[in-house]
Amino acid sequence: MKDKAVGEIKYPPPAKLIVGLLTGESPLFVEVEVRLMARFGPLDLESTTFPFNFTDYYQKEMGSGLWRKYISFRDLIPKEALPGIKVFTNGLEAEYAGEKSGRGCRRINIDPGYLTAAQIVLATTKDYSHRIYLGQGVYGDPHLRYSRGGFQPFEWTYPDYRTGEALDFFLRAREVYLKALRGLVEGSGTKEYSNSRP
Repeated sequence: MKDKAVGEIKYPPPAKLIVGLLTGESPLFVEVEVRLMARFGPLDLESTTFPFNFTDYYQKEMGSGLWRKYISFRDLIPKEALPGIKVFTNGLEAEYAGEKSGRGCRRINIDPGYLTAAQIVLATTKDYSHRIYLGQGVYGDPHLRYSRGGFQPFEWTYPDYRTGEALDFFLRAREVYLKALRGLVEGSGTKEYSNSRP
């Protein structure tokens, strides 16, 4: 009887960093994007900005008249970098809420995640039945899956991630990502991140 082969450990290819931004103060989009680019490198795609009118969940903290936007970054990341990225973006949110507003209320919501050929995973600090703990107090939320030529939602997918604006953006980001993966063969690489700020 043949011995069973030991499963070979294989590491996944790098992923594409995506970030959702939510604010009622339009100038903050540019200001926070500059801070994020200083940390994670240049952007390669931006979505249109569209009204966030799906829920009043953020209204008490951030007020009304909120706008949603998605951005993606040129440099690919190792998947295991996501918890550290979430720690960093939470720090940015706190900085703008405290030091910049003087009121202690959140002025911008920054939601990082990663995109691969097969899925989009968001980082969150809240546990739930479908979420996987990643470390550093951060969970991974599988939010969209690629099937039938586009990204498809799950039952728990947020409504602003189901919009035409969002799905079109993620599909474009996937195309750019696949080209970047092919470029890895020609010598481009991934970028490592720590929890320390620049």
